[in-house]
Amino acid sequence: MGLNVLITGGAGFIGSHVGENLLARGDRVTVLDNFNEYYDPAIKRANLRALPNATVVTGDIRDRSLVTRLLDEGRFDAIIHLAAMAGVRPSILDPLHYEDVNVRGTLHFLEALKTRPKTRFVFASSSSVYGDRAEVPFREVDDIHHPVSPYAATKRAGELHCSTYNHLYGIPTSCLRFFTVYGPRQRPEMAIHKFVKATLEGKPIPFYGDGSTRRDYTYIDDIVDGVVRALDRCEGYEIYNLGESATTSLQELVGIIGEACGKTPILDRQPMQPGDVLVTYADVSKARAKLGYHPHTSVRDGVERFVRWFTGTLTHR
Repeated sequence: MGLNVLITGGAGFIGSHVGENLLARGDRVTVLDNFNEYYDPAIKRANLRALPNATVVTGDIRDRSLVTRLLDEGRFDAIIHLAAMAGVRPSILDPLHYEDVNVRGTLHFLEALKTRPKTRFVFASSSSVYGDRAEVPFREVDDIHHPVSPYAATKRAGELHCSTYNHLYGIPTSCLRFFTVYGPRQRPEMAIHKFVKATLEGKPIPFYGDGSTRRDYTYIDDIVDGVVRALDRCEGYEIYNLGESATTSLQELVGIIGEACGKTPILDRQPMQPGDVLVTYADVSKARAKLGYHPHTSVRDGVERFVRWFTGTLTHR
């Protein structure tokens, strides 16, 4: 018999892919999503087409009574907590909202789990917690006391609360630091989605800095594999990097996108933005050893898959 799993933010990019995977292997899935307007809610509702057998609950993780009632009635074996306000730059403009959703919303689940210490809790963190580090690759044991955005600070706060509740109440917890996830159904404001769309339309793409910044772009299938492995092996309190363990410069990424689109990108050169970092690069040796995580999708292959998906959506509009 499969697991009974609640996915918060389950109508989003990563959540819908995780839910699709769990349903395919025979788990029961409940999605909690508030369908906010951070990006078009119609996109999130369209994502749910991949989850025809999921139970969908519309609600906000800041509603403590809803969270408590949902956990009382659902009797879940596990919670995959993906719901959050995302994005480094927007968090600088509205840090109080990010704190309210990302920290208080997470605490509502941890509080509800105090009396359910056998329920597994998988928390979506971020590579942003590493700040602007020059030493690479990033390891889970690195000193990360210097976040450079409110978003990063809220994700690190979430990890700390998870650690505290595991210590006090024994809640089995896996905290997953995602590294720049992309692929089909990616949010429209994220770089690869935005760049592909602009390139195909012959519009300029925002190009920050001199193009030398590097990111560990991680394809969605590899991330989902890591999430599911962390779910199945969730015990104690662990932090795992989930990345591709390779870096690509912004200049290289734009070139790959141009080749995949068959068009030359037009660059709108802009200065580096507050909260941006020079490099992200995951050491995934812990996830390999403990989870059997083996990412294998190159950026070139992943971008080509994304472009095929994106152009396919255009033909169905």
